[in-house]
Order: sequence, then C-alpha cells, then structure tokens
Amino acid sequence: MTATTSPLTDLKIIVPKQFADDRGFFLETWNRAAYESQDIPAHMVQDNLSWSRRGVLRGLHYQWPNPQGKLVYVLSGEIFDVAVDIRVGSPTFGAWAGFTLSSADMRQLYIPPGYAHGFCVVSEEALVAYKCTERYHAECDANLAWDDPDVGIEWPIDSPILSDKDRLAPRLRDISEARLPRDHADSPAGLNGSHGRVVRPR
Repeated sequence: MTATTSPLTDLKIIVPKQFADDRGFFLETWNRAAYESQDIPAHMVQDNLSWSRRGVLRGLHYQWPNPQGKLVYVLSGEIFDVAVDIRVGSPTFGAWAGFTLSSADMRQLYIPPGYAHGFCVVSEEALVAYKCTERYHAECDANLAWDDPDVGIEWPIDSPILSDKDRLAPRLRDISEARLPRDHADSPAGLNGSHGRVVRPR
C-alpha cells in the first residue's frame, strides 16, 4: 500500500496493493503494522457500513468531545468524500478537501480526529465502509452545514437528498468554540486565507 498526504494535516489517501488475475483480485483493507508505519492510528474500535442511492449526501458529521478518526473506503459504487478541518487553532481551520472514492480502485481516505466528514453518492448506489478510532457517542454527535458558504465545498451535485438533521445543520461560524475540537498547537483560529481549499487525487 501507498499513502499520500494532503495539505490538510494528517489527512491521507491510501492505495492498497491489489493482486489481480482473470479470476478477480485480492487486497488488504486493513493491516495494523502497514498502516501504523504510515502514521495512521492502529487503535480502531468500531466498523460501520452505509448504503445510499444516487444523490444522497450524508454530512458533514463530527463528534465532540471524543472525536473520531475514520478510515473510509467504498465496497460498491462511487462517492465524493469530503473532510473539513474544524480544529480551533489549526492553520487550515475551515479548509476542506474532496476526493473521489470508488470500488473500481479501492482507494481509502484517512480522516483524523477533529475533522468534519461527509460524502455524496455519484453512482446509482454506493456501499461505504469505515473504521473508527473512537466508538460512537450519541451525546457527542454534531454536524456542520453541507453548504456552508464560508467553507465553500464544491459538491458535484446541486440538490442532494438530505436527512432532516443534515438539512438543519449550523454554519461553522455559528458553532460555539466549546463545541469544536482544538488543534494541538492551540494557536489563534480563523477562516481567513484557509477556507475553500480543494484537494483531489490524480
């Protein structure tokens, strides 16, 4: 496997090594030692599976306190996957990165704790799997508006299918700092100069 970093701290695209022939293919979706060597936490405590149809947008979700890191990949179909740095004090606070993930190439995205995460389905349907570094805590569940103009995510769909919770999610500027994770450096935060950053793998 290979891991490529992005301008957003600790956010990584992973390309597992595939062994393919005329029968099909084999690959490892998780190998503790290999991922740990790429500075991806080995402590994963929960696996999740999500099925959605075309046009569904899930997000942007995060957990605070008890933030979750996520290793996301697609078992069937294709999605546009987005991570937003919402760590108060981070130099890229408010910046986002978007990646196409599909079952065709089995790329994975590692999203570190302190980021909001979401995706939209661009194929007829998609089966999405992700491992988490922290279990789900209902009392810590939070979300960010998918169409926050200050963040400026360039989604590939205009009228997504949303849950009521995601439709009513607040903008980043309206979320109290007490309800946001903090960067380790704990320096002054702000959206200036960092929002709307786009990163896509080639």
